[in-house]
Amino acid sequence: MVNGYHNFLFYKEIKNSTLVANLRTVKIMYIEQLKNKKYSLGSYIPIPLGFILLMFFNFLMSDGVDTNEVIQQTISMIGVNLTFVVLVGPLAFGLLLVLFWVKFVQGQTLRSLTTSRAKVDWKRIFFSFFLWGTITTAMILALYYTQPENFVWNFKPEKFFIFLVLAIILVPMQTSFEEYLFRAHMMQGIGLATNSRLIPLILTSVLFGLMHIANPEVGKIGYIIMVYYIGTGFFLGIMTLMDEGLELALGFHAANNLVGALLLTADWTAFQTNSIFKDLSEPSAGFDVLTPVFVIFPILLFIFSKVYNWKNWKEKLTGKLIVTNEIDTVANDSKL
Repeated sequence: MVNGYHNFLFYKEIKNSTLVANLRTVKIMYIEQLKNKKYSLGSYIPIPLGFILLMFFNFLMSDGVDTNEVIQQTISMIGVNLTFVVLVGPLAFGLLLVLFWVKFVQGQTLRSLTTSRAKVDWKRIFFSFFLWGTITTAMILALYYTQPENFVWNFKPEKFFIFLVLAIILVPMQTSFEEYLFRAHMMQGIGLATNSRLIPLILTSVLFGLMHIANPEVGKIGYIIMVYYIGTGFFLGIMTLMDEGLELALGFHAANNLVGALLLTADWTAFQTNSIFKDLSEPSAGFDVLTPVFVIFPILLFIFSKVYNWKNWKEKLTGKLIVTNEIDTVANDSKL
């Protein structure tokens, strides 16, 4: 009886070792891949700290100021397209700054900043982009045909095609900057500093949401919209950790901002553009804020999980980091 119990424990130990080995050695993990690179943790501080200080300064300067009125005044002076460049251009430049810092100051490869795979998976980027771009287009067209009274035809060919060129160049740079700053540089740095996956997920998601606190949408809808911004941060962070790379988040974010800016604008949004349609409706905190976070985003995560065979959610989202030699030890133990 005792021998049988010992055999059972031995079998269970080997089974657990094999499970952990399969869990952690099938592919290198997004944050863990940097664990043995000996990057200075101090090198992860300047860019995020500088951006956070800029966010705080922007919030202080905009306190009590109608940011939408400021945007409208800027549009009246220089036009819609140039206003778009003024608003988005600095964030597009920020992408170059982050990539330069990581590549030439930290000495980290841009591949490891982007993914845990041997090379960047462009198919993932395009799949995510076209999936969300198609869904966004379908939802906007459905609203246009079911609630035509809430929309006007805003298409002006010359202005639109100029904007199209600007948007195709600047919007992917702007969204990539936010992804590389929050879901890459900050997530990896905080993960290495805390030996955690959950802490960077929470911090980067909240900071991503707070980045939008001075947007005119906040003044129009109220602080309840922060649920959407922070929820979007969690959605993109979960996507990055589960997929062990930034590709899906890059594609989604680019599609979200680009397709939205090209198809639809409103007088109360941060992106006031020469789009095809203009929304005249009053935004609803319930539908516009809560539905994406609690309905659409979970469905998208489910779709991605099936397409890319995501498993071990708890381990990947809340587990501790594991260094390479620990992975090797677990893998070797599983071969007993």
